[in-house]
Amino acid sequence: MASQPSRQRIVCFGDLIDDVVVIPNGPVRDDTDTPSTIRFRPGGSAANTAAWLGTLGADVDLVASVGRGDGPRHAAQLEGVRAHLSEHPELPTGTIVVLVDAQRRHMLTERGANAALDPAAVTDALLADAAILHLTGHTLLNELGLGDLIERARAAGVAVSISPGSAGFIGDYGVEAFSEAIAGASLVFVSLEEGRLLTGLAAPADIAAALPFDHVVLTLGMDGVLVSLHGEQFTVPAVETTVVDPTGAGDAFCAGYLAEWVASGDARAAASRGTEVAARAVATVGARP
Repeated sequence: MASQPSRQRIVCFGDLIDDVVVIPNGPVRDDTDTPSTIRFRPGGSAANTAAWLGTLGADVDLVASVGRGDGPRHAAQLEGVRAHLSEHPELPTGTIVVLVDAQRRHMLTERGANAALDPAAVTDALLADAAILHLTGHTLLNELGLGDLIERARAAGVAVSISPGSAGFIGDYGVEAFSEAIAGASLVFVSLEEGRLLTGLAAPADIAAALPFDHVVLTLGMDGVLVSLHGEQFTVPAVETTVVDPTGAGDAFCAGYLAEWVASGDARAAASRGTEVAARAVATVGARP
């Protein structure tokens, strides 16, 4: 199942975050201290995907927004990535406190400068000769000219991939409105929870068939991934690993998938590489390589 893209550069647009990852050493106790492992890590869905793409040797640009003075610090943490970071004069860099409990996460979010990220920051020059424009996270809900960006990308011959990353925010925004906002995409990554919310269906195969996109990648956690390309479906198992922190697993999967897809056009190979990179991501604390 191959259809090799003629271009290979990937432009990521979306959230860049400072993650505070908290892993309690035992059950969280009310009204007193709980010994924990606490680490400060760079994060954000678009930035995570770009960072993994850079590590994989892909040709990648990142367009994101941070607080005043934070641009150089975050650019230095994005090895192999051409970072185009605007600094907001008033809003801080976004922050998420991630409380990790076995296979589950609780995320407390301040979007900060991400809420002001302007799609116009993705210039026509950046889109020229790109293979894919990858849109991620809560940026999809900004309503700041996203439709125009998707139209400009398609007019430039750039495929648009979408990774929502949060069923909760899709629900807050509204399923119908969200579906309309991403209608111009050609490749969509969704989790099982997101797919069920968007379609009202339960079975993975039914979800993939119902989503109105030529290329659907439905991630199934420990059950691997289901890919639907032009109506043809197949599954790829997850790579077994010891899960330390699941933060950013989906972002890492997208990076592995996109890197292989633009290199070979082989969806099955892309899914396999995505699961391999996701397994690397969950075996360590934090969302980046």
